Amino acid sequence: MTDVVVAVDGGGTKTDAVALSLDGRLLASSRGPGGNPQHSGVQASLASVDALVSEVAGDASVVRAGLYLSGLDLPQEVSAYSAAASARPWAAGGLDVDNDLFALLRAGTDEPDAVAVVCGTGINAVGIRADGTTARFLALGAISGDWGGGLGIGLEALWHAARDADGRGPSTALTPALEAHFGVSVPRLITQLHLRERNSEELSELPPAVFACASAGDEIAGKLVDRQAAEVVAMARSCLTRLGLLSADVPVVLGGGILQAGDERLLAGIRTGLAQVAPSARVVHVTQPPILGAALLTLAAAGAPSAALAQARAAFDPT
Repeated sequence: MTDVVVAVDGGGTKTDAVALSLDGRLLASSRGPGGNPQHSGVQASLASVDALVSEVAGDASVVRAGLYLSGLDLPQEVSAYSAAASARPWAAGGLDVDNDLFALLRAGTDEPDAVAVVCGTGINAVGIRADGTTARFLALGAISGDWGGGLGIGLEALWHAARDADGRGPSTALTPALEAHFGVSVPRLITQLHLRERNSEELSELPPAVFACASAGDEIAGKLVDRQAAEVVAMARSCLTRLGLLSADVPVVLGGGILQAGDERLLAGIRTGLAQVAPSARVVHVTQPPILGAALLTLAAAGAPSAALAQARAAFDPT
């Protein structure tokens, strides 16, 4: 019976799972729906993860499992998920559970001092130092000072469109852009959201429209893009400061759908802002999926040699 490690990376919209041999060969992979336990609850999330792990592992003996999921932001959330997952047969050989940011960071760099910022549906960041010290955020939305990501940008775009529609605010191209996207007037959209005829998560679809409006010269859309850039820089700066690395040559890994969309105004704002506060830091764009990072972390925890890690990285190389 083959010994394998199984790694899982779960975000807000999808969950990836892979099985690898101890020499780093990719044996199986699968994808399921989002596995964020804050949204669906621990048991529902774990049921989805369990199905994926069982699928990719098959009849093999799992010697290590690594689960890296969005929504595991607090120590008690990690502990609760670990306790629930530890009862699964595939966790008996060894289990690692943590936030998916660590998988993103590892996919982007092997360096011991590093920062990762993810901006997808929401926004979060983590910093690590060679001695094992980490810098993290509560990442619980507006109540913990967060702003941005697809949902944050979408909510703000709707706020401005609402004030344009009823005359309280200036005219903005965001208004017709939102109406075209959803196929209803802004007042009707607001009513649908209020009556729960629409899910507010649909607003996370709006960043491409906001980027397009900003590129076309809309001032309000442009300010939203600039604000998102400033938030990314603020999170990176905070991590670097708290770790004593503000003057160091450190990679800042950028991931998530918003940052990977390639909007030049957004990325230029991040580069410029980061150069002002941490001139030696380097922006690194993730080109490989975060599940690679989860796989590398799990292989390392299982004691796999460096050659196995190189083999695993090559297995995910898109070229």
